[in-house]
Amino acid sequence: MTAIQDIPLKTIKGADATLGDYAGKVLLVVNVASKCGLTPQYEGLEKLYKEYQDKGLVVLGFPANDFKEQEPGTNDEIATFCTTNYGVDFPLFEKLVATGPDKHPLYAELTKAVPEKYGDAQVWRDRLKGYGIDATEDPEVLWNFEKFLVDRDGNVVGRFSPQVTPDDPALVAAIDKALG
Repeated sequence: MTAIQDIPLKTIKGADATLGDYAGKVLLVVNVASKCGLTPQYEGLEKLYKEYQDKGLVVLGFPANDFKEQEPGTNDEIATFCTTNYGVDFPLFEKLVATGPDKHPLYAELTKAVPEKYGDAQVWRDRLKGYGIDATEDPEVLWNFEKFLVDRDGNVVGRFSPQVTPDDPALVAAIDKALG
């Protein structure tokens, strides 16, 4: 296993976990939030999970409150929101920090492995600045619903800007390639 697969995690229900629990699978790691303009991406992520699950894809949701406090709920509230509003069946993990000096070791490794994202991040930064929001710069996570693709061997092989939707042809092609 790679180092990223050994990082201690907790499921949204508080059980110990690691990415190694999904060894041999292709993983789409997403920092999620329930009060964001991008929150409807939950629907697309669940559809992607259902469509590719039998081929070896697992979508993993990591709630984070890093951006304008758009994930204020407790782990239980987040889990209820996701299942009630979007029928989320893919694995969710406890809320973590995805940016800055206190970022979770998983996100430190993800952003180190692939420091730049696919998708026009500058357009998103400019949009945020238009709302008076300070935007992060690479290698930091830009906003909610940034996506990291991890291959079956635990290597981070792709990174996609928040505005790259789950059905975006570039993301789907990268998933197909990783699934082999």
